[in-house]
Amino acid sequence: MRLVRPDLVAEISADRAVDQGGVWRHPLRFRRLRLDVAVGDVPRFGQGPAAAVG
Repeated sequence: MRLVRPDLVAEISADRAVDQGGVWRHPLRFRRLRLDVAVGDVPRFGQGPAAAVG
C-alpha cells in the first residue's frame, strides 16, 4: 500500500542541530521545486549516497 505518490521533486534546506531534549532546533525549509529533475533521478529515502554537503 502506497500512501504517497511522488510526482514532483523539491529542494529543501535542513539543519541537523538537535537540542538536549532531542528536539530539532531548525525545521526543514522549502527552497524551490526542481522541475529540471525527474522523480526517478532521486534515490528513495535511506538509499543512495550519504547526505549531500553544500
